Amino acid sequence: MTPNPWIENLPVYEPGRPIEEVARELGFNLDEIIKVASNENELGPSPKAVAAMTAAAREMHRYPDGGCFYLKTKLAARLGTGAGNLAFGAGSNELIEFLGHIFLSPQTNMVVSDGSFAVYRLVAALFNSRAIVAPMKNFGHDLDAMIAAITPETRLIVVCNPNNPTGTALAPDALDRFIEKVPPHVLAVFDEAYFEYPPDAMRADLLKHVRAGRENVLLLRTFSKIYGLAGLRIGYAIGHERIIAALNRVRQPFNVGAMSAAAAAAALDDDAHLADSSRVNFAGLRFFEKNLPQIAGGLEYVPSFANFILVKTGRGREVFNTLQKRKIIVRPMDGYKLPDWIRITIGTEAQNTAVLAALREVLA
Repeated sequence: MTPNPWIENLPVYEPGRPIEEVARELGFNLDEIIKVASNENELGPSPKAVAAMTAAAREMHRYPDGGCFYLKTKLAARLGTGAGNLAFGAGSNELIEFLGHIFLSPQTNMVVSDGSFAVYRLVAALFNSRAIVAPMKNFGHDLDAMIAAITPETRLIVVCNPNNPTGTALAPDALDRFIEKVPPHVLAVFDEAYFEYPPDAMRADLLKHVRAGRENVLLLRTFSKIYGLAGLRIGYAIGHERIIAALNRVRQPFNVGAMSAAAAAAALDDDAHLADSSRVNFAGLRFFEKNLPQIAGGLEYVPSFANFILVKTGRGREVFNTLQKRKIIVRPMDGYKLPDWIRITIGTEAQNTAVLAALREVLA
């Protein structure tokens, strides 16, 4: 039995380490550990989402509605789109894989930015396709370089905005100009996992292109970040009906669980939780921006429009390991060719204070 030859050489994605794994390895209690590695919402899910999960649990013997009818109807009304403009996945990661099924092959390629979410290149490799990597510019996307990288064989061009793992965001007018330059044979995919975090002036309204019927624009969003539902794995795509129909053709019938769909629908009704999450994140970013320059002679960081901050500590993997021994999990960045950096998720005020204190001790 021999796997496809390119499968054996697939790189493995390194996620943030689970609390349970670190606790087992180092002999800690679970409640002693602060995990600020995976850009989760440390306020947790909305109470309305928790209530919906509890109610849904009584029906877990039933297969889910894979089309997520009620969630789709509510979300379409909220976004001002048609229900036919929405598709759902087990996190937006699954939707990225679906795009690989639809568009990628050894004869096609996708264009991505260096220093952006690693899964894009992993999906290209999964389909034995090629990822053309445009260079970063100021820790973000160089949109002109990405356009210049397009070939006749390009089928996808992917922009993560705000960008993971650097936290940079692109000006809305720059994105509009970029879309006008993308040729019709290429689908422009905008990963908006952190869409809710930037201030209004930096929050691009790319939905207008979908509402206008533009076929080669697709937006990916998630309930994993500000909505606090990472453990349920639910994300969605917004796009032209033809692209959405293709996504639905390649997805499995029950890819989104009933509990996930119910919790997501309930989370949409809790504007107060969304506002609290945004407020806590904004305060946490300002806290780190104020205090990082006072550590170890002044730590460099990248100004962030997301729910994390990229910090240059030097010897990022070593700092990561040392912080773990102090019961704090951050994310090393050597996998992104940033070996001197770590990424810290913004947490609660108490968590942020503890992380900063540990960082100060480690780098003293």
